[in-house]
Amino acid sequence: MARAYTSEAAYSENGGERQGLWSRYTGNRSRGGFAGWSGPGKWRRGMLLAALALLLGLAFFLHAEVPNAIGNLGSLWETFLPWGGLLIVVLLVAAVLRRSATALVALLVPTLMWVNLFGGPFNDKTGSGPADLTVVTHNVNADNADPRGTAKSLAGSGADILALEEVSPAQAASYRSELGRTYRFHKLTGTVGIWSKYPMSDIRTVDIKMGWPRAMRATVRTPKGEVAVYAAHLPSVRVQFRSGFTAGKRDGSAEALGEAIAHDPADKVLLLGDLNGTMNDRALAPITSQMRSAQGAAGDGFGFTWPASFPMARIDQIMVKGADPVSAWTLPATDSDHLPIAAKINLTE
Repeated sequence: MARAYTSEAAYSENGGERQGLWSRYTGNRSRGGFAGWSGPGKWRRGMLLAALALLLGLAFFLHAEVPNAIGNLGSLWETFLPWGGLLIVVLLVAAVLRRSATALVALLVPTLMWVNLFGGPFNDKTGSGPADLTVVTHNVNADNADPRGTAKSLAGSGADILALEEVSPAQAASYRSELGRTYRFHKLTGTVGIWSKYPMSDIRTVDIKMGWPRAMRATVRTPKGEVAVYAAHLPSVRVQFRSGFTAGKRDGSAEALGEAIAHDPADKVLLLGDLNGTMNDRALAPITSQMRSAQGAAGDGFGFTWPASFPMARIDQIMVKGADPVSAWTLPATDSDHLPIAAKINLTE
């Protein structure tokens, strides 16, 4: 009997005790890792996270109402609006770590708002049919170390009309000589220029209130009829600690350019250039309210162009009025800090 008792005790102390430890471990783990999601606590936790999620959804839904009175905060938010989706991810991780069902449900609001705003770019809208024109625009950067290489790359894009911005006086001869082999017609005004395979007329500077030429207009006579082509480089914007998002000069120039386009008698108008703003930025409304973005209408993805090393915003634009975009895309990087962009356009609607 003693021997049997000893055996039973040994079993209890070894096997039985191990099972008991395992049971207690899994029970504790269940209570800590899984059971924490059950019960009323999951709805009481994370109220602050839920409030932040709802505020983010409101910021997406009413982005045009975010005030510009303090440091142009509204324009800054709209410039990088697609990246606001990263805030959803941050809040999602926090909600999971907090085990807050309330925060997770609240996150549906900004998620749906973001998808409503930017779900479209994930659909490839690129057309495959024929087009009347291929156009390209590129801010070539005044500090470009290889202007000839950049010009050669752009000439090889197949563009019928090419617009350049930020052409420095020191680089102008390089672009003229290299692009002149492909484009018979061209005009460089200040730091912006238009190169065309088709004849140009009515070439003039467009006053965008900068004090020196940074915008121009030309009539290009294509095989499908005349089209007014604008090349423009709006003033740069800055993010500074004291003054915030400084964009006053850019906003004034956008208004002047929009007015010039609105009063243009041409039925078909193309705008090519660096607008230093995205299509979401309310400051560009004088332009965007009357023209269509080639990328938005016929592009694939966001088409970010700046900075070229890690594009975060599309501030370079191809826009149309009285014409139809067929496709739009970004071109390979050059020695500029911007990516060039291209679009195929139909002039016969």
